[in-house]
Amino acid sequence: MRILVIEDDAETAEFIGHGLKEAGHTLTFAAKGDDGLRLAMTEPFDVVIVDRMLPRLDGLSLVKELRLAAVVTPVLCLTSLAGVEDRVDGLEAGADDYLVKPFDFSELLARVNALIRRSGIKTEQHTLKVADLEVNLISRAVTRGGQTIDLQPREFKLLEILMQNNGRVVTRAMLLRHVWDFHFDPKTSVVETHISRLRSKIDRSFDTPLLHTIRGMGYRLSEAS
Repeated sequence: MRILVIEDDAETAEFIGHGLKEAGHTLTFAAKGDDGLRLAMTEPFDVVIVDRMLPRLDGLSLVKELRLAAVVTPVLCLTSLAGVEDRVDGLEAGADDYLVKPFDFSELLARVNALIRRSGIKTEQHTLKVADLEVNLISRAVTRGGQTIDLQPREFKLLEILMQNNGRVVTRAMLLRHVWDFHFDPKTSVVETHISRLRSKIDRSFDTPLLHTIRGMGYRLSEAS
């Protein structure tokens, strides 16, 4: 799932981002309210997590603007304001849920998953398929030829990116950015190591290889070699 986190506290944003990425979600961040509003109104997200106290545009005003613009993306409001009236204000502004800081990540994740379920997203709309390889983005189930394939979180994210680009070459730099959140080359073999592990799981027991290395360019997932 694509999640937008609008949070100006770097430590909190890192805490949320690390956990949600490990859970398999794709994260986009904004530290200022107006930047977050622009992203939420112009890009497709499954959930928006917004801090109430933000520079340039506060969280409640942001949510109100979204609803006025008929953006129905589920919104989870984070705040250190724990009073009943504060929670009511958040919900009345258009937020779908309200979580008080400090919070346990397991509760945050449970609330995010509940918002996704309640939003009516259908499982079949979030299934990726290449040949006989299928990935369900909600249940995180991976099968090939009817056989279940167990993947670690990074392997799952790697496969998701490759399947979303079915038939197209995905460069090493793209994988470093979207899977590991590296905006530079760390000069390690992390991509190659994970590609090797993924290939052994999705190709080794099958006649037709799907994961191809395109020398000097990157990697491609397709039936054609």
